[in-house]
Amino acid sequence: MVRVTLRNLLARKVRLLMSAFAIVLGVAFVAGTLIFTDTMSKSFDGIVKGSTADVTVRPDGVGGWEQAPSADTRTIPASLVEELRDLPGAERADGIVASQALTLVGSDGKLVTGFGPPTLTFSYDDSPAMTGEPAVVIDKGRAPTADGEVAIDSASAEKGGYALGDTVTLVSTGDQPTLEVELVGIAEFGGGSMAGASLVLFDAAYAQELFLGGRDVYNQVSLTTNEGVTQVELADEAAEILPAGLEVVTGDKLAADTEDTIGTILGFLTTILLVFASIAIIVGTFLIINTFSILVAQRSRELALLRALGASRRQVSRSVLLEAFVVGLVGSTLGVLLGIGLAQALSALFKGFGLDVSETPLVIAPRTWLVGYAVGLVVTMVAAYLPARRAARVAPVAAMRDDVALPESSMRVRMLIGSILVVIGAGLVWMGLGGIDNGAWYVGAGAFAILIGVSLMSPLLSHPVLVGLGALYRPFGLVGRMATQNALRNPRRTAATASALMIGLTLVTTMSILGSSVNKSVDVGVKKEFTTDFLLTNPVGAPFSTSIAEQIREIDGVGDVVETQFVPAEIDGSFTAVTASDPQLLVSMLELDASVGALGADQVAVREDTLEDRGLEVGDTLTVETQSGEHALTVAGTFPESSVITEYLTSFAFVDLVSLTREDSLVAVDAAPGATGAEIEEPVRDVVADIPTVVVQTQDEFIESQRDQINGILMLINALLGLAIIIAALGIVNTLALSVIERTREVGLLRAVGMSRRQLRRMVRLEAVAIAVLGAVLGIVMGLVFGIVLQRVLQDDGITELSIPYGTLLVYVLIAALVGVLAALFPALRASRLNVLRAIATE
Repeated sequence: MVRVTLRNLLARKVRLLMSAFAIVLGVAFVAGTLIFTDTMSKSFDGIVKGSTADVTVRPDGVGGWEQAPSADTRTIPASLVEELRDLPGAERADGIVASQALTLVGSDGKLVTGFGPPTLTFSYDDSPAMTGEPAVVIDKGRAPTADGEVAIDSASAEKGGYALGDTVTLVSTGDQPTLEVELVGIAEFGGGSMAGASLVLFDAAYAQELFLGGRDVYNQVSLTTNEGVTQVELADEAAEILPAGLEVVTGDKLAADTEDTIGTILGFLTTILLVFASIAIIVGTFLIINTFSILVAQRSRELALLRALGASRRQVSRSVLLEAFVVGLVGSTLGVLLGIGLAQALSALFKGFGLDVSETPLVIAPRTWLVGYAVGLVVTMVAAYLPARRAARVAPVAAMRDDVALPESSMRVRMLIGSILVVIGAGLVWMGLGGIDNGAWYVGAGAFAILIGVSLMSPLLSHPVLVGLGALYRPFGLVGRMATQNALRNPRRTAATASALMIGLTLVTTMSILGSSVNKSVDVGVKKEFTTDFLLTNPVGAPFSTSIAEQIREIDGVGDVVETQFVPAEIDGSFTAVTASDPQLLVSMLELDASVGALGADQVAVREDTLEDRGLEVGDTLTVETQSGEHALTVAGTFPESSVITEYLTSFAFVDLVSLTREDSLVAVDAAPGATGAEIEEPVRDVVADIPTVVVQTQDEFIESQRDQINGILMLINALLGLAIIIAALGIVNTLALSVIERTREVGLLRAVGMSRRQLRRMVRLEAVAIAVLGAVLGIVMGLVFGIVLQRVLQDDGITELSIPYGTLLVYVLIAALVGVLAALFPALRASRLNVLRAIATE
């Protein structure tokens, strides 16, 4: 039986390789995702360990808030650095000035890091990291030693087009919006790759002048252990002399905490990519089931003869499963190899967004191979299980006849299971629509159940669609009728092939409706709330200098200028942002019907729906945690929902209370009475003309920028979902090719009674179009339902308007028909080239 199985594999290697290709694509996505995220993890691991000291002294509570957009104003005096340096277990103590207030600009005026990774700024010293190697080494030139001198990392120097002696431009969030300094050194980071971030180094005194008001203080202190002293022992020594408000952290603890944070982010990215891989694998499963079902049906006489010669049912089923195992093994191997290339493609894609890990060699861990083989083999074996059971049920007497019809009972079981899944899915969707917490998750689970249920029920659902298409095929005469009858002949096979395309188009349609609804919601919301003449923002939400607003206030014709700053905070265990501003002026400019007065540092206004959800009332106390600790704020007002203000609004006094620097996240500008926006537009734009981190936008420009971001995300999602469409197209090719082989004798007879090759090719193409359009119709109908339901569920999250892109959906149907035509090219050509006499003689 093993020899027979291997012979069958070699005899049908092309069609089985096409099935294996579905596994190749699915496994490639899984393997590529694991390789890419492992590579990023290794890159960040090098950064963390290459920059972390043996022991670090820092303001208490900073941990977990290192990426806060505004700098912590708490500092460590130089006198304490001297005391730490004298500790018995310390080899050295180095005060460090650290900031993320600068952004490196290239010689062409563009940001070196784009709007991705940050520009990390430090005072330079040669202190070692916990690895024992210097965190930073000056590779060319010299270290900065005076005001106006800087060293940057080699990758940034190359990207920015800078050489030693050049004047480097930096954008600042401080009082001076731009800074020009001389490049005196090119640095190399001891941890290897910087993952796309830029490194900027100043002399300590100059860094203190830029970021700490010229005071002899530091943001943190790095301690290096003496020989024979552990990190914990030195940390204990330091803790004994630290004043209140400071904490000491070992390098191992700090590195572990940072790696946990990075791991959470990478885990989120991995999950997203694996979702798309799962979709590809599910679609591929349909292709594999279909392929083995057709092969078993075509080999019914051969299997019956084997049974008549003494082969047991178990041997027959095992022979089919052995074929599946070999297909899965080949597909998994090729998939992992292709995944290596996909990981490189993902690396190049993310490099375009600023996250550059290209300097880190790809990490191909044993886990990647194990997961790749596990996924490929399990999916293939599961997909082949039912066809294998069907093969085992072929009776020896079947060798005497040519009946390959599927048992009717299997259709009834499919319909029953499918109906149950649809009912369960509808119930989950109904729960999601009922306002339950995490309603979108219920809708998602319900949609998945309905999708699988409809896939099982598709043989019955396909009949009216195919009959309708048959009516449209009437102009093609006999060829059109035969194409329709061929599609209807085996509804289970036709539906399974169409279901693969249905899943892909369901998801694409859902995302199109969701994206269109988001765009429309943005249009309506912005036109309603964008009541100012201009809005100044950073495209990625990073802060910018408050001096920009001050300069704009000096322009003739400018009226109200309202600044806002978003302060990261944690409230009731959830991370959020508190909007700090001039509350009364802000709600007035936005024309909000709000009950907000002048708020003190310990007062906050809460959005009306949030106030109700949290069961709060005006006068209650709200506990807000920031990087400087917990703060009790009194609820002193309310305001309606706004896209400009977060759930919480307070004054700029709160920024001082939580020990953050004053920076602007958003600035709204209005023309003065008697002036127009057109009159002040040019001078306002001139203020930020040399500051690439800030953009000035009118209402239309703001809407367009929001649309571009949404459409960009939508394009990326559709590109990833396109993988499922490709697999579905392969399914149509495979089904038609196997169908042509199955109908070899029929094709020969048609040719013998006068059907031309051209008519034969047209018949096969029309059959392919019928299958593709069936998948498109089912997919678009379900996508419409899911898209509408999701929009309703997400209304409270800002998607307030429903928009159905009918033109786009029509294009999807036409694309599906085109997919059918292209998928039919090879099977149609093969059918037309069959030798008539040999075809008639085929049994």
